[in-house]
Amino acid sequence: MPDTMLAGRFDLRSGRFAVEETPVPEPGPGQVRIQVRAAGICLSDVHLVDGSLRPAYATADKITVGHETAGVIDVLGPDVPGPWAVGQRVLLQAGERCGACAACLRHEPCPTVRTRGFDYDGGWAEYALATHHTLVALPDDLPFEQAAVIPDAVSTPWAAITATGRARPARPAGVWGVGGLGAHAVQLLRLVGAAPVIAVDPLPAARQRALEFGADLALDPAAPDLRERVLAATGGLGLDLALDLAGVPAVRDQAVRCLGHGGRLVLVGLTPTPLTVSESIAFSYREQGVLGHYGSAPFHVDELVALARLHRLDLRRSISGTLPLAEAAAGVERLQKKEGDPVRLVLIP
Repeated sequence: MPDTMLAGRFDLRSGRFAVEETPVPEPGPGQVRIQVRAAGICLSDVHLVDGSLRPAYATADKITVGHETAGVIDVLGPDVPGPWAVGQRVLLQAGERCGACAACLRHEPCPTVRTRGFDYDGGWAEYALATHHTLVALPDDLPFEQAAVIPDAVSTPWAAITATGRARPARPAGVWGVGGLGAHAVQLLRLVGAAPVIAVDPLPAARQRALEFGADLALDPAAPDLRERVLAATGGLGLDLALDLAGVPAVRDQAVRCLGHGGRLVLVGLTPTPLTVSESIAFSYREQGVLGHYGSAPFHVDELVALARLHRLDLRRSISGTLPLAEAAAGVERLQKKEGDPVRLVLIP
């Protein structure tokens, strides 16, 4: 076993990212070490590296990036309960409870969930540590690169659709922004029976991808008759659910105008700009709502792995390309520039 490994490390003081040699970690009580087989590159990782996103609860000056991770258990630390075993295929939840606040001590929802790859070391490495309760067992026929992106890339839109947005079968839904999260939102809305599913994106390639992922209609947000086309596609009812995956103020105003009576807009894409409703009287009269959303809960990941195990969820189209871990910086640049319009790029150590 080597003493050092390659890891994609971000220096919180200097803002510098580099793939460098670092000591192989040893698991403590309740922890396992996994040999990483695949790690996704998320737009949040890009924002960390470019300095526009800062960790909330980091305690070290340097962190290993990466919150989408899958691999094989390599070493069990002390006090790890069964059924975990060396050689087992697993993915890692993207975050964990802090374990020390009053809510954690009372076994209530934790207000300070720490994110892997932001607040503590993540999966852009040859080996990674994880507490045993953040492990999710994988079926043998689910490839590591597909499993790795389930936490966040798939679980965030799944939680927005099923929990925050409360999507319903045979009810119309719209997706604004068909990137890494939005493409999965289209697929997942179809999985839960929402109909019709309408995708909105300014890029022709993204609109074509939306149709391939299961959208019934794909529209350009610049189309002057967009609202009329949405109403026509929904029998005049408007959308029951709209998802903003872009985090753009103009998107939110357009999506609200496409809602039907009782319709809900769920804000998944993040932006610091103020939230406004331009037609507030109509908004109130139609009893519409705007809901914030962030991330997902561990059980959402469990649900998605179960769906993949039963072959109800196909993630083959989600992987736009793979890169060696040593080329992590190039992968970040490709996603930042949207080269090839990727859904997800995955690092292979």
